[in-house]
Amino acid sequence: MSVDEWRPDVLEGYEQASLGAPMSAPVGHGDGSLERTLIRRIGPSDHPTSVALIVHGYNDYFFATHLADTLADHGAAVYAVDMRRAGRSLRPGNQAHHLAHISELVEDIADAARAANADAHARYGAADLPLIVHAHSTGALAATIWANDQPADALAGLILNGPLFGLPLRAWEQAAMRTVPALAKIRPRAVVVPAPSPYTTGLVNRGWEFNTAWKSPQGVGATAGWLAGTAAARRRVRGGLDIKVPVLVAHADSTGPDRLDNPRHGSQDTVVDVAAIRRYAPGIGPYVAVVEIPGAIHDVSLSASAPRSIYLDAVGHFVDRVVE
Repeated sequence: MSVDEWRPDVLEGYEQASLGAPMSAPVGHGDGSLERTLIRRIGPSDHPTSVALIVHGYNDYFFATHLADTLADHGAAVYAVDMRRAGRSLRPGNQAHHLAHISELVEDIADAARAANADAHARYGAADLPLIVHAHSTGALAATIWANDQPADALAGLILNGPLFGLPLRAWEQAAMRTVPALAKIRPRAVVVPAPSPYTTGLVNRGWEFNTAWKSPQGVGATAGWLAGTAAARRRVRGGLDIKVPVLVAHADSTGPDRLDNPRHGSQDTVVDVAAIRRYAPGIGPYVAVVEIPGAIHDVSLSASAPRSIYLDAVGHFVDRVVE
């Protein structure tokens, strides 16, 4: 897959191009048109040593230029993807971030990876550059499944930032979740969890700048389809996988309540279950390095200065090791 027409992006120093509609989009899916967007960093290097693809999470899109800068500083031609129903790819009628199966996001990652590789080849005349995927949260869950199911030579390294390997659910919430698959079969678009996102509000309060129409402090209601689809993907992870390339998994040191009155709201994960990452990350492949970063938040790359620096250093060292 390749893209032909690049245009200026909303971020200075970046361009974007359409990946087109996914091949798997069902006819009459009732969700408006589906689109995916590839973003590329306009960098000074004419001789990259790798291609890096950044994959966002839920209620999210690509805006972390400091992460892209780190990857570029370590020799990567940097790309990102805004997947279907997210960020730059939102279209009228789309139900933001809804999915029926993790394969939807897997397809978007696969198409973006192929397009990034093809574009890097066209730009730099360099074929077969090693591909590194950096993925966050729900995107990291999908990237884990994608990496496991790819041919061994399709990927050189995988970085998982706060992957959604488990949710911090109370007993009654766990019981309620058991009813979701049945609901998803008859009303997949029904919003089951309409709660706002104190986590995102906290990012705004701590000075991060992003488009709040694409990453909303009001949250994005989780649909029955999304809950069932991501739960099925987590079961695959729990059963063990066999990703045959080096994997770096980074996460916070603890999980806490997603409330602004939580005194550690800016220094722990308030979205996913860190204990599940600890438990299941070592089982996704034979070459997994797990890094716990004290004081980090859910998106480790958006943590306070000290944990963020530790994380970006770890990312840089990982890229260097993979491409050496």
